[in-house]
Amino acid sequence: MAHRGPPRAPKGPGTAARAPNPGAPLPPRWRPLPLPPPPLLVLVLLLAACGAAGRSPEPGLLGPRARVLRVARSPHAGRAEPGGGEDRRARGTEPGTPGLGPDPAPGPAEDGAPAAGRGRWARAAPAAGAASRAQVSLISTSFVLKGDATHNQAMVHWAGEDSSVILILTKYYHADMGKVLESSLWRSSDFGTTYTKLTLQPGVTTIIDSFYICPTNKRKIILASSSLSDREQSLFVSTDEGASFQQQQVPFSVETLIFHPKEEDKVLAYTRDGKLLVSWDLGKKWTPLRERVTKDHVFWAVSGVDADPDLVHMEAQDLSGDVWYVTCHIHNCSEQMPPAAGPLAPGSLTVQDDYVFFKATSMNRTKYYVSYRRNEFVLMKLPKYALPKDLQIISTDESQVFVAVQEWYQTDTYNLYQSDPRGVHYVLVLEDVRSSRQAEDSVLVDILEVRGVKGVFLANQNIGGKVRTLITYNKGRDWHLLPPPSTDLNGRPTHCEPPDCHLHLHLRWADNPYVSGTVHTKDTAPGLIMGAGNLGSQLVEYKEEMYITADCGHSWRQVFEEEHHILYLDHGGVIVAVKDTSIPLKILKFSVDEGLTWNTHNFTSTSVFVDGLLSEPGDETLVMTVFGHISFRSDWELVKVDFRPSFPRPCGRDDYSAWDLTNLQRSFRKRKSGAWCMQGQSYTSALTSRVCTCRASDFLCDYGFSRVPSTQPNASRCSANFWFNPLSPPEDCALGQTYTSSLGYRKVVSNMCEGGVDLQQSPVQLQCPLTPPRGLQVSLRGEAVAVRPGVDVFFVVQQEQGDALTTKYQVDLGDGFKAMYVNLTLTGEPIRHRYESPGVYRVSVRAENSAGQDEAVLFVQVTSPLQALSLEVVPVVGVHEEVTLTALLLPLNPNLTVFYWWIGHSLQPLLSLDNSVTTQFATPGDVRVTVQAACGGSVLQASRVIRVLDQFQRVPLQFSKDLDAYNPNTPEWREDVGLVVARLLAKETGIPQELLVAVVKPGLPTLADLYVLLPPARPTRKRSLTGDKRLAALQQVVAAQKISFLLRAGLRILVALRDTDAGAQRLGGGGGYWAAVVLFVAGLFATAAFVLYKFKRKRPGRTVYAQMHNEKEQEMTSPVSHGEDAHGAGQVPSARRGPGLSPSRTPLLPLPGGSPHAGNHSGVVLSINPHERRSYLVS
Repeated sequence: MAHRGPPRAPKGPGTAARAPNPGAPLPPRWRPLPLPPPPLLVLVLLLAACGAAGRSPEPGLLGPRARVLRVARSPHAGRAEPGGGEDRRARGTEPGTPGLGPDPAPGPAEDGAPAAGRGRWARAAPAAGAASRAQVSLISTSFVLKGDATHNQAMVHWAGEDSSVILILTKYYHADMGKVLESSLWRSSDFGTTYTKLTLQPGVTTIIDSFYICPTNKRKIILASSSLSDREQSLFVSTDEGASFQQQQVPFSVETLIFHPKEEDKVLAYTRDGKLLVSWDLGKKWTPLRERVTKDHVFWAVSGVDADPDLVHMEAQDLSGDVWYVTCHIHNCSEQMPPAAGPLAPGSLTVQDDYVFFKATSMNRTKYYVSYRRNEFVLMKLPKYALPKDLQIISTDESQVFVAVQEWYQTDTYNLYQSDPRGVHYVLVLEDVRSSRQAEDSVLVDILEVRGVKGVFLANQNIGGKVRTLITYNKGRDWHLLPPPSTDLNGRPTHCEPPDCHLHLHLRWADNPYVSGTVHTKDTAPGLIMGAGNLGSQLVEYKEEMYITADCGHSWRQVFEEEHHILYLDHGGVIVAVKDTSIPLKILKFSVDEGLTWNTHNFTSTSVFVDGLLSEPGDETLVMTVFGHISFRSDWELVKVDFRPSFPRPCGRDDYSAWDLTNLQRSFRKRKSGAWCMQGQSYTSALTSRVCTCRASDFLCDYGFSRVPSTQPNASRCSANFWFNPLSPPEDCALGQTYTSSLGYRKVVSNMCEGGVDLQQSPVQLQCPLTPPRGLQVSLRGEAVAVRPGVDVFFVVQQEQGDALTTKYQVDLGDGFKAMYVNLTLTGEPIRHRYESPGVYRVSVRAENSAGQDEAVLFVQVTSPLQALSLEVVPVVGVHEEVTLTALLLPLNPNLTVFYWWIGHSLQPLLSLDNSVTTQFATPGDVRVTVQAACGGSVLQASRVIRVLDQFQRVPLQFSKDLDAYNPNTPEWREDVGLVVARLLAKETGIPQELLVAVVKPGLPTLADLYVLLPPARPTRKRSLTGDKRLAALQQVVAAQKISFLLRAGLRILVALRDTDAGAQRLGGGGGYWAAVVLFVAGLFATAAFVLYKFKRKRPGRTVYAQMHNEKEQEMTSPVSHGEDAHGAGQVPSARRGPGLSPSRTPLLPLPGGSPHAGNHSGVVLSINPHERRSYLVS
């Protein structure tokens, strides 16, 4: 798809010059950006499904969506700034162009026909210094798509295969709305000379989102359309290259269509809501296959590998959210089989040639799996301590996997590994290949597969910040620096001599698929490589001189001083180059002798912003199209350039010469430089592959071995790594089978040499010994170790090493279930079990054969979900006295629940397995205590605010023994009893109720403590009773049995004082004796008070002073305010845990430091108002 956009930033030194402009759109496959106001047209060319622009297919990916050799580039279209060069010459002859150019022509015609004077013959002038040869005759024809000036995207398809049909879809895509608002479909049947705008529904506006071309029959085309409201979706199907279309209404919204690679009428449809459907009749009827399918991870069966051509590989999600690899037959998808051993990492499934890859995360480690020719999945064996963070599939050609791995110590580089034919064992072939991370976590690795010649790769190695370009001809066994050319573009010496100076290339693909990247190779032109780079000791980011090689990198020549977009025509017989620039231009350069000489041609009379180059798929013709626009608000302009008049006849046998790629022992043929003939579609470049004698360079190190320098020059040897024992049998070696011990070498997979050096040396076949079980593991499916009672769990037993056929497995699930198994690890079937009761169960598996034994143990926590949590505290405690914090939990889940305690402002919690902790508070104030209980996957929290006071009074209470029988021991019940006791005492004594807090203790017998708070310090407050008098009044009314409440009909509960010395003696039959004792003690107090009063009256001065001193001190000794205590409170956590505090010996505790007030003492109270008391007691 082509996007119009602003001109890119000028090139300059440093990497910043490579960054896209602000607002420059990323490729549509990544994400569209909002259009900048005013409506600047952004031109981005998107290659159609079987399209034309010659961009190599993406390699398979594992992990995050990644692109190999893709670097974000600025768009090349845009408005030209006033200035010099080509920009000032919007019309007329290109400056500095020798020879003849097209005559000036008037502007485009208004009716959509070719512009007057645009269809013409032209002679291209040879460049200065070119060899004397006949001038090339070209035909250039321009056509303007009238009425599409507002459209900012285009899709182009060239049917090819002797077809002259070209389809162009232009669209106005609104980035903010994320949809296409307008579209036009144009069709040409004369190689792009003229175009006709198609009307799909007369009188109805039709919006086409995209079109799809059948790869096996390009005459069959499907258009996907939608309405502005997204309520209607239609498909338009053509079987005659777009000459006519049939509309098909569909009940889903198409995200993408996938044609079958072999059968032309079978199509898969992936919808925007993640559903997958199939059609057997080219979109007329659709059948649902699967829901919750991962986008871009759906694959048709691979011919020659999958037995059933109607099989579909997909990555899909189940109802629990796990992702699985699923295979599905399109005629009966109910029989779905997940062949993978477990859940996949989302977005990791790749089906490519003989292999299926995916990754899975287990125990916080990522593992990569491979299946060769649809056999069982096995773990990909990288070197033991590679520990990959990421893995990218580079190539799967020639029955071998080439991967890039980012190891644990790497940040911006990857290491390249090569596999055996099964894709299981990997050896290192190149370290520190440069990489970069782009938008949406896409990873770009600087490695490029040279198309047309198998096994040839280019890579940029980054060592210490120094980037150099390397090439390999045997898929990584040997790497070489690129040889520099001896002369530059003007024939002057380059003075670049190895080993200090080499050629280095930028290995990047363009975001626009209709223009070439920095390196251009094609399958139809083997050995021909053009790239942008520089000479020197390392790659320089801002240098992009153009170089060419016709012998697959053995020798290079400089052809341009600036980067150009390249297009190969007729199998590389014609090379077309257009400057990569942000200013408009009207000339192109071309070569008919593999870049030895270059000619220029004015393809249009009006300079245009070039947005793309297009030729027939396969580059088999001599006709090309240049896409461009004159300004942001102009219509699309298409220029057809026809080279066919220069090559009047097809090539014959005498027009070719052979050339050899010696290091690959392959012979190719190419057209002779003096042959003016067309190679055509029947041309094949490969001749023969000779079988040569094997040399040491035909072998690479086997798995577990590394290459080390040898004493012989230009030689090396393979030695075993410290973690690898070559004599050990393989893991799958069963008793009775044989295996070969590796000598450290294996032949390069693509090498067909015979005889000569044999580093493998035909090792002796060894019998597989009986090996003891090793690496036994038992786990729960889903990796959880905490389960709920009554729920089925599945135990999975795995064994890394050892003979499994003769091994017996004793399984003990910890709850009385014991069993003996055979072939337990071979079948892979899990053990299904259910625990009925909570607890911790020890699961053990013991594997044993005659060679040895191994054991695996797993502790399983069976817990019920937590339901309720409340926090109980002893409400009053003195400063530096211990207070016990107790968490009440339902259900208890003993020894399985972890309690986290936060006290005050501390961010570091205390952890305990007990439900109570003991702590101290150092200073008075408000302290918040928070507890969290965690068990299995459930967590509950409770919190309380405790008020720490310097002085308070406490009166122990008890109740009639009948109350114990009706005590449910719940916080709500205890709160209600405490409230009624405080209310009755306030009513009988006249003490304000907010100064009385009655707290009923948990458990039996039912006891309580009455906390008497000091009134706030208010000078104008009229006190009804002093501290001593309040205490005496409370004791008197309780002793007089005036405090009682009705518990239920006919049952009244009496509140009495509790003797802390006597323990837990209850009110009952002996109540008269205790009442007499209480009255006697009260009488003594009254007599003593009367005598003291009379004595004070006889000494007026002292009496007055004592009374004033007593009142002032009581007024000043008040509870600290709530706001002040929040900052002044402190605590001293204690490691001691246990039961609550024991009762005090006396109801009145002395003040620390010997206060004259016998009834006041330090302590803690939860709150002093009814609302706060309720928040504490309710839990």
